Amino acid sequence: MSTSVSVRSAGVMHWRFVLQLIFTLAVCAFMIVPVLMSVLAGLTENYLVGLSSGLTTRWIAEVWGLYADSIWLSIYLALACLGCTLLLGVPAAYGLLKCRKRWAAIIEELLLMPVAIPGLATALALLLAYGQFHGFRSSWLFILVGHVLFTLPFMIRPVLAVMQAIDVVRLEEAASSLGAGAIQRFFTVILPNCTSGMLAGALMVITLSVGEFNITWMLHTPLTKTLPVGLADSYASMRLEIGSAYTLIFLLMILPLLTLIQWFGQWAARRASRSVQ
Repeated sequence: MSTSVSVRSAGVMHWRFVLQLIFTLAVCAFMIVPVLMSVLAGLTENYLVGLSSGLTTRWIAEVWGLYADSIWLSIYLALACLGCTLLLGVPAAYGLLKCRKRWAAIIEELLLMPVAIPGLATALALLLAYGQFHGFRSSWLFILVGHVLFTLPFMIRPVLAVMQAIDVVRLEEAASSLGAGAIQRFFTVILPNCTSGMLAGALMVITLSVGEFNITWMLHTPLTKTLPVGLADSYASMRLEIGSAYTLIFLLMILPLLTLIQWFGQWAARRASRSVQ
């Protein structure tokens, strides 16, 4: 009797696993197949004819010739945005940790406002506040301000969560009892213990900055066009193959960057574990 029950339960578990696998593969296909089709269109001589028209890289060459400045600008913007959010976000997270809970909650809600409201509204507010400064308005720094406003909460949240999880306040008190000053404690105790949170925030900041469209579309000028704006322009005014080749370049640019950040995070985690041992 017990043998038949175990066989039946094993069969149920097997079919449950099969159904879960099918569902997972279906979701993955739903998300990945459109991207693969877009990439394939950027490598096809004529998308309407299909693969029988042959494969080519001339669309990628045309995109690079037309939008190379936009591609490099997006990289500079993402890296500059990451640097600004690190410089602002880590001290801000530390300040929220040390602040009274009621004030910390209010400040955190204010920091989340650029995420909660539409990006077009944030861009309009920046235009109304700083649009009269023509030199600043026509510079890529104007877009950088919008990106920092949008991505800063995504750096503060993971760093603050790590600080709370490892009880940074107690570690800081221990370092203080050993004679470490405030600056020394920040750079030798707080920052090394928050590496995982900073790396998690860096992944979000880089991804969001490179792919941000709404704020950038409102703030850009013809000389400060970024990847998403150029992508929308290419799909709207050019051949489908060029827009798809633009998507391929976008993926080739962002995926290695994210992989490098993840590799650095794993390397930092291994180094930290070795130092503990």
